[in-house]
Amino acid sequence: MEDIAAFETSPHFDRSEKAVLRYAEGMTRTPAEVSDAVFEELKTFFTAAQIVELTAAVALEHFRARFNCALKVESDNLCMLPPDHPVRQALKK
Repeated sequence: MEDIAAFETSPHFDRSEKAVLRYAEGMTRTPAEVSDAVFEELKTFFTAAQIVELTAAVALEHFRARFNCALKVESDNLCMLPPDHPVRQALKK
């Protein structure tokens, strides 16, 4: 998880994982912005059914995060990141 904020240049993610992360990143932008190139790249690694499942999983997490944020639902502390963690820093941008 430490390299997720810099996944594009990280050696810890293979090409298919980077494709998934690009897709998830595009899906979670406001407004959602998934380019044709990103979607075509996904199709080189995954079947249509797998892409639908991936899309549902990302959408559900995004829904849950926005729902919790709107209602000010606090973390259950199952996965607390330290304040200086790269993921937290990326979220501040």
